[in-house]
Amino acid sequence: MCLGVPMQVVESGPAYAICERDGVRRRIDMMLVGEQPPGSWVLVFIDAAREVLSAEDAARISDALKALDDVMAGGDGNVDALFADIIAAAEERDRREGR
Repeated sequence: MCLGVPMQVVESGPAYAICERDGVRRRIDMMLVGEQPPGSWVLVFIDAAREVLSAEDAARISDALKALDDVMAGGDGNVDALFADIIAAAEERDRREGR
């Protein structure tokens, strides 16, 4: 299984960019998404950007990855705070449907 991780562009170029996640910088192939300005977020698979993300989507993906890390590390499994947007949407749907 391959997971994409959100990374933020720090330095931009036409084919490659320096991107950062959790303080780690990597040289990322930007050929599929084109040159992106510093501050942009991209979804990275195997050192290649595959999609440009909004800051909100990057945060949601990062939260999901944190939850996965916690569960895999044997954490307490209390990851609800990392999925607050999904939980709120489900509660709103249930309220509308009278559940």
